Amino acid sequence: MTENDDNIHLIHCIYSSAATIKFSDDDIIALLEKSRTSNSQLDVTGMLLFEDGSFLQILEGTPEAIADLYKKISADKRHNNVTKIIQEPIEERSFSEWTMGYSGITRKELKEIDGLNDFFSSKKCYTELDENRTKKLLKAFKDGKWRASLQ
Repeated sequence: MTENDDNIHLIHCIYSSAATIKFSDDDIIALLEKSRTSNSQLDVTGMLLFEDGSFLQILEGTPEAIADLYKKISADKRHNNVTKIIQEPIEERSFSEWTMGYSGITRKELKEIDGLNDFFSSKKCYTELDENRTKKLLKAFKDGKWRASLQ
């Protein structure tokens, strides 16, 4: 069965959170390795952004898998203020080739995204994104130059 089968319903869940601990590059790598293993088993794909102590994550998969994973993520004490920004059905995955893509995009690069330059110029973080700006950011990563930089 493939994800294009009519029997499979997909959603994406986009949430933000604030780190409660200082994450080093090694901590992020360890988090990604664990996430990729778990997501592979759950058939979940997505992308993670981390900048200045805040996370933005896109999860794609079946409603059941995403609900279970989001519950687990919400209980993780390494971050708080876990805020679901968008959860909606999708026709296809935007990040199907990654069990968890990661981009170390800088604030300067975030300012280059059309419609987000005012937001990131004012020192705001992912936890303050609204649905409209989140969709612009998602589109920039889905279609834009940063897609090639995902690890």
